[in-house]
Amino acid sequence: MADDRPLLAVLIDADNVPAKHAEAILKEVARIGEPALRRVYGDWSSDMLKGWSKIIPSLGLVARQETANTRQKNASDIGLVIDAMDILHTAKFDGFVLVSSDSDFTALANRLREDGLSVIGIGEAKTPDSLRNVCNRFILIENLVQADVKEAVPEKQNNKLSEAYDLFVEAMNRIDVEDDWYNLGGVGSMILAAHPDFDPRSYGHGKLSGLAKALRDIETKSSGNNLLVRLKD
Repeated sequence: MADDRPLLAVLIDADNVPAKHAEAILKEVARIGEPALRRVYGDWSSDMLKGWSKIIPSLGLVARQETANTRQKNASDIGLVIDAMDILHTAKFDGFVLVSSDSDFTALANRLREDGLSVIGIGEAKTPDSLRNVCNRFILIENLVQADVKEAVPEKQNNKLSEAYDLFVEAMNRIDVEDDWYNLGGVGSMILAAHPDFDPRSYGHGKLSGLAKALRDIETKSSGNNLLVRLKD
């Protein structure tokens, strides 16, 4: 490859992810690395997955048929896990992207991380903390489709910014600096390490720098190509 983008294996649980968001999800993955392997799992004889069947060819996905032989038993989950372990043992990939809101994949994410691979989770806001927190990073589908979401009311937005401020303070308290100024990139990394589902888009801003500047009790200044932040007196 011409660049050093991480090689990613993207595994999608069609039973737990709306097909209408597939394009936005793959665009987000492409921003992170090279989605060299793209598989989606489901029982394609089910009418519930017709939406996925229509878009699979256009998105370059490989559909894996997982027939549900028994009711209330999710064959797709088992097929995805088996494939993930086979892919892991090829040692070809730098990381996995698990696209699902199902906490059943918590153990899989943990196992992949034990082998030193990065695990990125993508799912809806209903995804349990058990899956969110075991990933290196967890991305909410809602943040990828903000155009469909109405603007938050001021009171709710203020509460979200207050929550973001607390995360900044928590991160700063864990970083040693010689003065009051912190590198914003380091603060963001510290927040993400403690809260894998942290995303500036959850607080109404596309970038971490925009969020920092929106927090009234945070002061910012530029230093070369870096943005520095500190708590206001």
